[in-house]
Amino acid sequence: MSTVSAPLSTLDEKIAEAAALIRSKLQAHSGDACVTSSFQAEDVVVLHLVRQIAPEIPVLFLDTGYHFRETYEYRDRIAAEWRLNLKNILPVKTVAEQEAEFGILNRTAPDRCCALRKVGPLFAALEPYALWFTGLRRQQAKTRANLQAAESFTLPTGKDLLKLSPLADWHTRDVWQYAERHAIPLLSLYDRGYSSIGCEPCTSLPLSSDDPRSGRWGGNKVECGIHIQPAAGSHAEGH
Repeated sequence: MSTVSAPLSTLDEKIAEAAALIRSKLQAHSGDACVTSSFQAEDVVVLHLVRQIAPEIPVLFLDTGYHFRETYEYRDRIAAEWRLNLKNILPVKTVAEQEAEFGILNRTAPDRCCALRKVGPLFAALEPYALWFTGLRRQQAKTRANLQAAESFTLPTGKDLLKLSPLADWHTRDVWQYAERHAIPLLSLYDRGYSSIGCEPCTSLPLSSDDPRSGRWGGNKVECGIHIQPAAGSHAEGH
């Protein structure tokens, strides 16, 4: 007899499963947990779910200096209205310092720009934690097709975390229905047609309606590197 469980079919079932996962892991790691948030729709939804159990959980936002004005305004609005324990994670160099030293890397070497302004700073910021909540979903990109709701993640220093993605099997419609059900306002850039929102210089309207992340980095890549397991002994720039 097959032991493969049937896919969850209703939003209520998905919410219940996500909440159960969050609750069980927070019971084991209540003081050593954080949520990373870009303040995109799924990140705000998972944050809403987690905060029902741990309202004071640290919320890590990567302030690259390149975000849309609308993203900063929305972050500040949600942080104030929800009284978030917000921690803005900054790169070692300001935008002006980086561009003076290296030029505009988001045009010439986007992988290095991501390493300096996102990957390195976040990996350093994650060091104190044992549990890391994300809003990742399998439907977001082919690179996330094998995403598990709970996975071990090792930082470049060798520190091990438990990385949790409670929305792993959620579809876009589930995210939006949850937000509507709970009267959660979403980032206004969605109203302009954006489907995946990162730094402004590297985000455009989607190039393909079938690929929500096709508007990232001009379609040349789909991941910044944060959610790719570092190779053993590797060193991420920026910390």
